[in-house]
Amino acid sequence: MTRPKDKAEDWVWVLDHTVQIGNDKALLILGVRLSVWQARRGCLTHEDMEPLALYPVRHSDGTVVYQQLEETTAQTGLPRAIVSDHGSDLKAGVERLGAAHPETRLLYDIKHKTAAVLKRELEQDARWSQFTQLAAQTKRQVQQTALAAFAPPNQRSKARYQNLEELVEWGQGVLTWLDAHPTTLPGTGSEKLAWVQEFRSALHEWQEALQVVAITESLVRQEGFYRGLHSQLNKQLVGIATTPLARRVRAELLLFVAEEASQARPHEHLPGSSEVIESVFGKFKFLERDQARSGLTGLLLSVCALVSTTTQEVIRQAVETVSTQDVLKWCEDHLGPSVQALRRDIFNALDGAEQKWEQLWGSA
Repeated sequence: MTRPKDKAEDWVWVLDHTVQIGNDKALLILGVRLSVWQARRGCLTHEDMEPLALYPVRHSDGTVVYQQLEETTAQTGLPRAIVSDHGSDLKAGVERLGAAHPETRLLYDIKHKTAAVLKRELEQDARWSQFTQLAAQTKRQVQQTALAAFAPPNQRSKARYQNLEELVEWGQGVLTWLDAHPTTLPGTGSEKLAWVQEFRSALHEWQEALQVVAITESLVRQEGFYRGLHSQLNKQLVGIATTPLARRVRAELLLFVAEEASQARPHEHLPGSSEVIESVFGKFKFLERDQARSGLTGLLLSVCALVSTTTQEVIRQAVETVSTQDVLKWCEDHLGPSVQALRRDIFNALDGAEQKWEQLWGSA
């Protein structure tokens, strides 16, 4: 993170927050040079990205994010583009930077856009609400029976629409099995699955919408936003959307990619996915394991070691340049006491008070 960065006009920043137990969060900013990525394109990988900045904070809003972004420009210069998921404080800070520096393009991560489109559609679909409720009920009924293999997948309580792909795949699988075994329902317990047949038409519609989303996401991940993307996507979607739902999703995504792609210069491809940073955070959480219960700790710095091209020479220079004291000083300057440390202090104080009470009671 501390090694010098090239100052150039073709940096693309990908940024997001990682949150922990407590009120701590950290803004990570990763960067990739367009001149490097455009030479091969394809999905961004950990090795493509360079760690630019890491800002642990107790409070974050648009003003804080804007200040963090302006501070990062001192290292790389103004970025050509910024890709984010439009989280409220991120969106506010990024838009403020864009207003101050119109030459920087602001791009919305394709995965979060498609999720927003699906969410709006499903929230208005009474069939989806009924389907998820029946699936949850069926899971409770069959998970301790001989039909456990047919149990629906777990559902996310805060955003059921995000379960669409898994639940549709499950529903289609159940229909295929029921069609192949039409005489096995009575007396076998499998009548608990019969309700899925009432959603045959809905499952087909949801499956088509998912196909439109998958094709769109794949194209943007591989090629980014570029002039002509709208036409290319339209060709790939020919014959895919036959239901009203799929046609609405297709129309909205075609409009979205046309608007985002209009920000690219001729012959320029701008990355349109922030999934690489979500992958980095996922790997970081795997490294944390039980330590996550302590909130943000010095292990947070490991996210910077998860990206960029790492060679023996890079590691040698890092070890020779950054001392253990440098790391401890960074932690002291940027991280407060962990949740676990605060918990230890609280309960040590309670233990002390209890011992004092026992001494007083015993003397009485």
